[in-house]
Amino acid sequence: MRLKILIPAVAVALTLAVGVMYAQKEFRQYQGSEYDEFPLPPDYADKTEFVIGRLMYKSVSRGFRRYSSWTIDYPRADRHLAAGIRRLTRTNVRSVEQPVSLDDDDDVYNWPFLYAVEVGHWDLTDAQAARLRDYLLRGGFLMCDDFHGTDEWEGFMESMRRVFPDRPVVDIEASDPIFHTLYDLDDKYQVPGAQYLYTGRTFERDGYEARWRGVYDDKGRLMVALNHNMDLGDAWEWSDDPRYPEKWASLAYRIAVNYVVYALTH
Repeated sequence: MRLKILIPAVAVALTLAVGVMYAQKEFRQYQGSEYDEFPLPPDYADKTEFVIGRLMYKSVSRGFRRYSSWTIDYPRADRHLAAGIRRLTRTNVRSVEQPVSLDDDDDVYNWPFLYAVEVGHWDLTDAQAARLRDYLLRGGFLMCDDFHGTDEWEGFMESMRRVFPDRPVVDIEASDPIFHTLYDLDDKYQVPGAQYLYTGRTFERDGYEARWRGVYDDKGRLMVALNHNMDLGDAWEWSDDPRYPEKWASLAYRIAVNYVVYALTH
């Protein structure tokens, strides 16, 4: 009698597992703004517990550009970050990122952590904004990075107001758990992009001061973490270049590790 009950139950479980497997997009790689034919690590196809999601989006022109803004620092920054998370935590991280599109039906719900760059140039449709809002309210996490100054902040907010018209963007308090999840990040400072190596400036545009901002859900969970007037992606990307100062690369990794651990535990 037990066997008769068990067989249908196993069949249902296998059917559900196959459904999830087919619902999740396979790894895919696109041409980056700065890299062509970037080599894949030998373990890129390994099944792991965690994958860094790189948010894809349609970008609008704010100045002269010929590339998709979401591909900045891609994929080198993501793969350096994956290696850093592996080294600094016990998280089983895939060595390659996953480009995630909000237009791919429900695929976004398979990736609990999304990283978005140059969001001063993103342009979400109403449908994309609605899906991103639902993803975040269900427990997803979005980290935004590499946008600078007043103009790019307003460009970011044009789409963020469509995502959360009823939720404010606020400064993240120094005591917030996200700054103390693994590392105590009491000493935070502006992390500049690689442009510093040529200009000697830690800021871009009129983004003189680093701002740590975010959006919370009704239970106080941080859903969106904004690193305004910073470029953590460049810090990961160039962390193996002796010209890029270690103090900035080190902080950039600690911030990201805290964000990932927070996203997986809150």
